[in-house]
Amino acid sequence: MATPLTAARLVAALKAEGCAVHEVGGWRTNNRNHKGPWGPVHGVMIHHTVTGPGTDVVGLIYRGHSALPGPLATGCITKDGVVHLTGNGRANHAGGGDGDVLNAVIGESYGTYPPATHEHDGSAGAVDGNARFYGWECENKGDGKDPWPSVQYIAIVKATAAICRAHGWGAKSAIGHLEWSDWKVDPRGFDMADFRRDVADALALPVGLWEGEDPMPQYVNLGVPEGYRLAPGAWDSVEFTTEWADETGDHATGGSVFARGPARFSGSVSLHIDGLPAGAVVQARMSEYQGDQHRADHPIHEIVGTGGGTFAVVPLTKRLPSGRSMRVRLLNQAAAPVTVASAVLTVLVWKET
Repeated sequence: MATPLTAARLVAALKAEGCAVHEVGGWRTNNRNHKGPWGPVHGVMIHHTVTGPGTDVVGLIYRGHSALPGPLATGCITKDGVVHLTGNGRANHAGGGDGDVLNAVIGESYGTYPPATHEHDGSAGAVDGNARFYGWECENKGDGKDPWPSVQYIAIVKATAAICRAHGWGAKSAIGHLEWSDWKVDPRGFDMADFRRDVADALALPVGLWEGEDPMPQYVNLGVPEGYRLAPGAWDSVEFTTEWADETGDHATGGSVFARGPARFSGSVSLHIDGLPAGAVVQARMSEYQGDQHRADHPIHEIVGTGGGTFAVVPLTKRLPSGRSMRVRLLNQAAAPVTVASAVLTVLVWKET
């Protein structure tokens, strides 16, 4: 059992945990306390908003809508990782749920997941979750496909850890709406057991030190398995006609772009060139584009002919800003055309937000 945090204590707890906080005008007096009790509080509930681009999602959570007046949560956590505070007190977010789940949360007495819920808003055995839980509405389409940017997910963990730390609760005081009501599916796109492990990791560190796991890179492996003619005298983009792996989805079929910003990448392109005379040179470089417009070039690597087949591995490491894409370009400085017999690009890409 716990007395709800004051607005000032909530803001202080969030900022101490490292959250970017936006106080929506009027949030400190925006609540549903006139419709029912607020407290004692026992946990934090996570939701998704079921909204897409173009929605005033913060305004929606603050004001609600014709069928459900606001606030619809304590706060709205947008895709950019900002915690927008929208309500201070009772909010229309949890609705009715299972008393066995509430007892498991109060005692933090369950295993990986709380007991299965068998209640929902309006069912005979439902208990009032709006009185017992803080709520974070998190911007997402809720279709299981809309991604959760790392900056947003980290903010959700930190905001939840902030409340748990302020009350002396553990990570098992955090549940998803789907664990409370058998009518609900949110949040879709991440597992609540994994989420609670991250909250536990944050709580195990001194306040404000948790920064999330290192992001896993995405694998891109493209190729030119059939040779093509490279004429002398002009820079030419390598068009990768074979796609063995494109986890980022940035490479169009047969296209030359292998990475799009904002991102960091590291890897190489392995080239086999036939017909390059001994001592003659083919230059290779990375070039940045914005749409189809050439914007910047990066340092040149020289591939010197050996008289027979010429082989080279060109390193590819760079950071790309938003709106830019990267290509590999070649310049044949020999007097006659050569054949690019094969090109194999392998890079790891860390997407940024």
